Amino acid sequence: MARKFFVGGNFKMNPISREQKKNLVKVLNDADIDPNVEVVIAPPSIYLIPLKDILRKDIQVAAQNSYFKPSGAFTGEISPAQLVDAGIPYVILGHSERRTLFHETSALVADKTRAALDAGLRVILCVGETLAEREANRTKAVVEAQLAPVVAALSTAPADWARVVVAYEPVWAIGTGKVASAAQAQEAHADIRAFLAQAVGEDVAEATRIIYGGSVTAANSKELGGQKDVDGFLVGGASLKPEFVDIINTKRASA
Repeated sequence: MARKFFVGGNFKMNPISREQKKNLVKVLNDADIDPNVEVVIAPPSIYLIPLKDILRKDIQVAAQNSYFKPSGAFTGEISPAQLVDAGIPYVILGHSERRTLFHETSALVADKTRAALDAGLRVILCVGETLAEREANRTKAVVEAQLAPVVAALSTAPADWARVVVAYEPVWAIGTGKVASAAQAQEAHADIRAFLAQAVGEDVAEATRIIYGGSVTAANSKELGGQKDVDGFLVGGASLKPEFVDIINTKRASA
């Protein structure tokens, strides 16, 4: 079964002004974008609704985080129910910056994933190893340990995996300028797919999109995107630049 290519843009805590936000949207609105690619951008939460209102309709919007409760005394959090009510279809969960800077555990990420899916959201689920873990040949074990709680949380409803995109993001490649080689990315993605086949089922493994993140640029996206198990990208810094359009059109450029 063909998996639709997916390109996400994670703006992180950027831009710092509404004017810059409008400029980013204008670039995308004016661009000639491959219609065979699913495109999702994730601005800071303060810009979610105003950005969605001015963005072309064939590009979707994601939140960068959400909590596992629908409402309550949780200062600073956003609930999945609020995102759904605002018309936001996607949320990024488990990003390494959330895991390291804000000490989110894989168990918490699994709870957030279950809550987001229950509310009707789609999830971009991030996993990935540190440089020390890669050098110790622990990439496969680390990623499987991050995925296992989510597998358990979704065990009663494996069909929910149809609304999950797995983003493999080696921590050592995020924002560093370093990038996994095409062979390293393919190996990690193939291991994730094999794990899903064993832990959930062959059909889910074959259908689930596994995307790569970590210093993706227009210069390296063609080789990375040509790998058998690389189904797209989660783009950080380059999503704030005009080259993001070139990354979105990776498959068109390869044709």
